Amino acid sequence: MRKVRRERSISWRPVFQACAAKASRFSSYASQGIILALLAGCAIPHVPLRTVYEDPVNFVRLELDANVLPEWPPGHLSHPAQFSHEQVRRVLMGLTVQEHRAALQRWLGDDSRRLPMFRDAEITTLVPQLVEALRMARENERVTYYMSQPQTSVKRIITSGGLYVKGTELHFILGNWQTVYGIPAYGMIYDRRYPMNPIVSKGFDLFFDLDQAMVRQRTSLWDGLLANTKDELVIDLAKVFPRKAM
Repeated sequence: MRKVRRERSISWRPVFQACAAKASRFSSYASQGIILALLAGCAIPHVPLRTVYEDPVNFVRLELDANVLPEWPPGHLSHPAQFSHEQVRRVLMGLTVQEHRAALQRWLGDDSRRLPMFRDAEITTLVPQLVEALRMARENERVTYYMSQPQTSVKRIITSGGLYVKGTELHFILGNWQTVYGIPAYGMIYDRRYPMNPIVSKGFDLFFDLDQAMVRQRTSLWDGLLANTKDELVIDLAKVFPRKAM
């Protein structure tokens, strides 16, 4: 009897080992499936776009605005929009950027001067492309722009953002202004994929040289502390171009 019991005990061991191996393989496959599912869930969303202009370092595109509902015409953008080269140049040359200062800093006289948003070469490139983009834009598309100056093979200085027209108002967004961007080792290039999104915390405010044309927007105290009060500059075009029928 002892011999039989011993043989039965030995004969079950390979079965347990085989089951353990299968369980281990199943666990491995399940883990791989979970990882793949997580990676798929973290995939970068695709933004539908149309390219108006692109060279190795700059581009102007039309991107779908997900906030504009096709079934609600009052929310549609005023696109396509017709502007002359001189009008677009006037707007770009009037845009300025100022380093953000808190109210206390301004009260103490610690203020910074306003600087042009775009360089002359950038304006020369942007003017005809923005004119064409606004002419082509649909009622649910925004115009986005991206200007860069390569410093090395993995570093560049970028200025990017977007704009759209609603009624007589031009909404101008500056996502990044002379921001240094280093391409990470894993190769994900976010600055070109999302030109309206800031790569770093914004520390600037936007202005237009014609003060009475700037439309004041309601902002919270929290936005003021985070320098987000003027992420989007709204310009009343009827006051900039009073003779133009908007």
